[in-house]
Amino acid sequence: MSTLTWAVVLLGLLTTVLSQSPGCPDVDSTLTPWNPGHDPTAQVVVGRGQNYLLQSSATFYSLDIRNGGRVVFADLGPTSDVEIVLRSREIVVGTDGEFHIGSESCPYQGKATVSLYGRKDDQKNTKQFLVMSGGTLEIHGKPKLAWTQLTQTVPAGGMPKGTYAWDSTKSGWNRGMHVHVIDEISGALVDWQSFDTYLDEENSRSLASFIDQIPPGKIVTLQTLDEGSRQLEATALDKIRALGSVEVDALAHRQPWAFVGVKGDPSAAVERRIPYVDTQSTGTASITATHRAFFGSYDITVTSEWSGGRPRCTLSVDGAAGEYVINLKDDVSSWEAGDHIVLASTDYNMEQAEEFQLLPCAECSRNQVKISGQVKYTHFGEISDEVDLRGEVGLLTRSIRFQGEVQDSCYGDNYCQFFDYDTYGGHVKILQRFKNVHLSGIEFTRMGQQVLGAYPVHFHLAGDVDEVGGYTRPTYVRELSIHHCFSRCVTIHGTHGLLVQDTVGYDTLGHCYFIEDGVEQRNVLDHNLGLVTRAGTLLPTDRDDNMCRSMRDAVYGDYVPSTSDCRAVTTFWIAHPNNVLTNNAAAGSLHTGIWYIFHREPTGPSEGALPRLHAERTPLGRFYNNRAHSNGIDGLMIDEGVKTTQPSSSKPEEYLSRTGARYKPHRNADLRQPRVPAMIEGLISFKNRDQGAWVRG
Repeated sequence: MSTLTWAVVLLGLLTTVLSQSPGCPDVDSTLTPWNPGHDPTAQVVVGRGQNYLLQSSATFYSLDIRNGGRVVFADLGPTSDVEIVLRSREIVVGTDGEFHIGSESCPYQGKATVSLYGRKDDQKNTKQFLVMSGGTLEIHGKPKLAWTQLTQTVPAGGMPKGTYAWDSTKSGWNRGMHVHVIDEISGALVDWQSFDTYLDEENSRSLASFIDQIPPGKIVTLQTLDEGSRQLEATALDKIRALGSVEVDALAHRQPWAFVGVKGDPSAAVERRIPYVDTQSTGTASITATHRAFFGSYDITVTSEWSGGRPRCTLSVDGAAGEYVINLKDDVSSWEAGDHIVLASTDYNMEQAEEFQLLPCAECSRNQVKISGQVKYTHFGEISDEVDLRGEVGLLTRSIRFQGEVQDSCYGDNYCQFFDYDTYGGHVKILQRFKNVHLSGIEFTRMGQQVLGAYPVHFHLAGDVDEVGGYTRPTYVRELSIHHCFSRCVTIHGTHGLLVQDTVGYDTLGHCYFIEDGVEQRNVLDHNLGLVTRAGTLLPTDRDDNMCRSMRDAVYGDYVPSTSDCRAVTTFWIAHPNNVLTNNAAAGSLHTGIWYIFHREPTGPSEGALPRLHAERTPLGRFYNNRAHSNGIDGLMIDEGVKTTQPSSSKPEEYLSRTGARYKPHRNADLRQPRVPAMIEGLISFKNRDQGAWVRG
């Protein structure tokens, strides 16, 4: 064979390899540039022979990709401010249709949004992104750390050692000059003394001696209470001038005066003196000085006043509403200025979770970020008695976003008696026999509906989605940020072998990570964070007490539900024990963090798929290194079940209400074979209002 022939063969092989490489989907030369513009009436079909590169924002009524059609988002890169926004009432990826934003080996670097719009009272609108049999959905945003933990406590007020407040009316009345010394590094109070410089010169000399002993660099505040000038002699005046005061020489009878300075740096002095009129109307001398420290800035506010016939002084030290540097366990250099994060509650109340935006921080290490805004609650960041109680910090922002467009307030039949906002968001549903689905690096917000089957990410009766189902690339969702959504986070329904990893679910309604029918097995939930899991209306176990008693349409006769039929809102709801939970954090739910609940028989469309009592008798899948805290009742629950029969005169409770069940794991779910111990390894559970864990067999 000639050299030329070999060259041709090698070139052909190389071309074949390149064409099969996942690569960057938007550089495929077979793609046709596509800029369809905005037409909210357009019912667009992308079919055979149509391979489109979407280069700009577009609006449709609907988009149907099928029969070999392909839509790929152009990647405009990380430096471009242009965002490609695709708006539609519905998007369907059907047989042999493909939808791509980035790829696993070439994550999308630009900004992209899929926005689903429409109202619930428009009967033609489903607001869904549907992947059907034979469809391909590949979306991959920039890899970013999903969540981490604090390594240092973030205190309320944004001060490392807490805020400080002093009020002379609450601390005893001491006439004369009050001096506070504040540590410049932490903002903490170091010392405080008062000197009656009205009474005699000895107090004035003591004041001078006290100032003289203050170490250089410390912050010094002075203020007069009632009268402090009469016996203020030369040595004290010299020391106060040296701090930077220019007003103290003019201080006269009963004049309010407030001063903040730094020992050894007269240029840092700030002060105010006002004339004395009378005890009623003189007013307040007030100053605020802002100081910078390693954790950010803090404000020192000093006042001196005559008002209402009484003298008064106050002092406060608070974090400046603007910035604070937090220390984190992992490398967070993938997080960027402008990103939003959430700090989990580390107390009993999940509502102490707080959101912040990140600020630029050139001085931060790879394990630090600077947050914008005032810290309202203390977030614990320590290992105490060898127990890791460090609060979680989750990333909410991603460069690719799925969102629902909603109205300004609740309307129509959207359960407005329970919600004052529109809960009709978009939803993503994946059906069985899809060709490929892999999702990573995506933000989901205002997604889900208070409608059965409409969830932010929903695998619906998809069967085996791993190697067992013939998938050479097992299906996964990872590095998702799901927040402010209206029904769950990730729903695994009639689906087996799915990997859910490195995902954050925050401020959502109803069970968050939801395994539904009691038939689902071999799913892996690894290193996910769920927090602020609120009540929803869909199932009795999703509801709060008010919803539970109020919603009676599905009970028998005049039965009034008991709160014990409900009270089960849970972040990780596991309806079959043969699933894997590792390294997850349930950091705040209305009721329970992690609940293994037992269906005596599979429910819903999975009815009959497994023998009766299969879930109650199946050994526990791996449970390792999970955390549960700040939950309204229990951290971990392994007990009880749901009602699997329809309401009747003898059992009037709603279908799927909470009921009794006992866990009895045996080998192969067979009572004739040996019992198998349920191994709960490495659970950390704290600050739950009832039990850390309730486990019963």
